[in-house]
Amino acid sequence: MDGDFPTANSVLKDVFGFDGFRPMQADIVSSVVEGRDTLAILPTGGGKSLCFQLPALLRPGLTVVISPLIALMRDQVRALREAGVAAAALNSGNTEEETTAVFDALRAGTLKLLYMAPERLASGGTDRMLAEAGVTLLAVDEAHCVSQWGHDFRPDYLRIGALRDALDVPLAAFTATADEETRAEIVSRLFGDTNPRVFLGGFDRPNIHLAFAAKNKPREQILNFAAARKGQSGIVYCGTRAKTETLAEALTDAGHRSLAYHGGMEPDVRREVERAFQVEDGLIVVATVAFGMGIDKPDIRWVAHADLPKSIEAYYQEIGRAGRDGAPAETLTLFGADDIRYRRMQIDEGLAPPERRMADHGRLNALLGLAEAQVCRRQSLLSYFGENREPCGACDLCDKPPETFDATEPVQKALSAILRTGESYGAGHLTDVLCGTVTDKVRMRGHDELPTFGVGQDIDRKQWSAIFRQMMGHDLIRPDPERHGGLRITHAALPILKGEDKVTFRSDTIEQTPRRPKVRTLVSDEDAPLLSALKAKRRALAEAARVPAYVIFNDKTLIEIAETRPKTLDDMANISGIGAKKLERYGQSFLDVVMGEAPPKPHPARRKLAGKPSGDIYDQLLSVQAELSRGRDGTGKPMSCSASLLAKIAALGPDRIDQIHRLLGDRLADRFGDAFAKVLASA
Repeated sequence: MDGDFPTANSVLKDVFGFDGFRPMQADIVSSVVEGRDTLAILPTGGGKSLCFQLPALLRPGLTVVISPLIALMRDQVRALREAGVAAAALNSGNTEEETTAVFDALRAGTLKLLYMAPERLASGGTDRMLAEAGVTLLAVDEAHCVSQWGHDFRPDYLRIGALRDALDVPLAAFTATADEETRAEIVSRLFGDTNPRVFLGGFDRPNIHLAFAAKNKPREQILNFAAARKGQSGIVYCGTRAKTETLAEALTDAGHRSLAYHGGMEPDVRREVERAFQVEDGLIVVATVAFGMGIDKPDIRWVAHADLPKSIEAYYQEIGRAGRDGAPAETLTLFGADDIRYRRMQIDEGLAPPERRMADHGRLNALLGLAEAQVCRRQSLLSYFGENREPCGACDLCDKPPETFDATEPVQKALSAILRTGESYGAGHLTDVLCGTVTDKVRMRGHDELPTFGVGQDIDRKQWSAIFRQMMGHDLIRPDPERHGGLRITHAALPILKGEDKVTFRSDTIEQTPRRPKVRTLVSDEDAPLLSALKAKRRALAEAARVPAYVIFNDKTLIEIAETRPKTLDDMANISGIGAKKLERYGQSFLDVVMGEAPPKPHPARRKLAGKPSGDIYDQLLSVQAELSRGRDGTGKPMSCSASLLAKIAALGPDRIDQIHRLLGDRLADRFGDAFAKVLASA
């Protein structure tokens, strides 16, 4: 920091590398610096961490941060140290040497930030240790963990209020999602009788593209979505542990680097997946919701849901893990009638009191309304959080407005069939009745004698499936757990049944998925080669420093470098995310990449392939070779193939993959064989 009296703006620029605050950050920072009790609700990616890290550098003494996940602490401490900040963590993941070093630093008074797991508060002597260390501020990350009704509840968060009273210091609490009920619970449990200053930030994440799709060969839908974003880090959320493993295997077979993650795995295996995801570029994690809270990886470029999330808050929190660096990110959420039935019955069969179940149905209704929306997706999402806005132009419904139709008559027919069959049957049997299909079950129950039998023959079964799904999505019908999931009519459906109201459904929700998805890129075709070179430099520096790639520079910073092409270190200093310490450490290395000589002319062997499909395969092989030149871990002996050899392999095509080993020989085949085979197989 320059000068004897650093300011919030000078620390923001010199340490964190930003020219200005994001919305609300400046006011929150001022409140925390002044020592006022503060509660800030900011969207994921809205810069919550900065709101307690920066004040810690402006206030005297030590700031203690209570944080729920060890992986999160490690990453934030690592990033702070890279920026020249004295930070450390105390948690069960520390080695004995690391813990000793932390206590030595506490005694010496050299730390500015200390991260602690909430479980640490249960051990005796913590209050005294912190008081002796000169704590002047207590910060609580993921403050919604204090809510006993939340799915992220952590019992040890209930001890924070007592710690705050014992230390008698101001408290700043931060969370990404908290409805009015949860906010009141946070204030009561953390702040006691004190009324904190509350900052309620906007919930919009304009850099995230929103999309939903009805399930139609869902595995293929997820594989296509990932294929269009190959090489970009992503998360796929699944509803079951088994599906995480089978889908991760399918993604791996399709040529992606993919790992499964769920609560049934051994702790060591889970930690290794977390570590790999933080460190590796382009890794896909297929996970249950056990994965994600506190994952501080800013360059997650996409999030997909293979199954419908639990609620609109869960959806918002899970997609919010994408694009935290502010660069473009994309989401896709798949949903189907089975998802809706499962989520309804999960609520009805739970142990929560009736008022809680009613609230949970309301939250699910909000998510289903978003899934079946007919106008701007972002408008629907933000209206739930009390915000109004114009159509966003950055969601699937703005990209392509949906086709709709007046569904009043078919819905009335379906409701009539439900009533006449005693509200005891699922959509499959009801479709048989409506379509006039005589099955043993229909005949045995006399449903072929009903007035509604065959009244829906003008609509095919696939369309009826979509109509029943949308009826559930609009909460016109619900599965009844006491009747083995038979569909029953809700009060919302009665005006439609009586002809007092109309209903409009989407007609385009069952679509065939494209076989060859268009590849999405982060920059223009002109800037793509430079961005690729910058990422390669970042990966090399990260491997040498043994830190995640984004700790060097995040994607948004590299994109800005690729698009603006700075010519001097002065130009480089104006790039967002490059502070003084990082400019000194890495600026010249990246400037050398930007200012490098013009790329060499293609090798004659490559020029012969110009205009042929094998030319593109050659380029992919060359890229794969560059990534593996020192082996998968980057520490092996450098190896490469000649241009003419690569041309021969490119010319093999997918029909002669078995000849790769013969052409490469044993030594090169061990290094490149499998990766080259995947390139040819996907050609």
